[in-house]
Amino acid sequence: MNNHSSSYSDHDRYADADIRSVLKSVKTIAIIGASANPNRPSYFVAKYMASKGYEIFPINPGQAGKEIAGAMTYASLADLPAPVDMIDIFRRAEALPGIVREIMQMGDLPKVVWMQLGIRDDAIASALEMAGITVIQNRCPKIEYARLCGEIGWTGFNRGTISAKKPKLQKGFQHFGLGE
Repeated sequence: MNNHSSSYSDHDRYADADIRSVLKSVKTIAIIGASANPNRPSYFVAKYMASKGYEIFPINPGQAGKEIAGAMTYASLADLPAPVDMIDIFRRAEALPGIVREIMQMGDLPKVVWMQLGIRDDAIASALEMAGITVIQNRCPKIEYARLCGEIGWTGFNRGTISAKKPKLQKGFQHFGLGE
């Protein structure tokens, strides 16, 4: 059972504190639909999240046994060597029913299912939430992480937060953490 579900019933908007809580609580992420092409968004998200300290598990049947973004790729969730905290879905909404069946067959359910930009299905979200899984829809964890830690502001985007506090620099090259 997760500790996020009560504040996520409105999938039109998510409080920054809730997104931050999810990103701070997960350590392992399975990325369904991860691409081996470094020009694809799913590859960039995998690479970015790994650079922030998350252990990633790319899921791509055509690339199983090979590396994507420096991590071993698996054909399906059933092939994962260990439980994961979060599943990030980079597949079209039509694929969601099959993905949800695969999720529900996992021995250890994830804490979070995150549906990428453009992916939303409230009925599926409700079913996952009934199983105790936090669901975030139509968002990108890479964008949310970068926005919340201040990195996205480097490229001229309005990150939607106002603060006089300088972001706290973490170890690594220009790496800001989620902080408090």
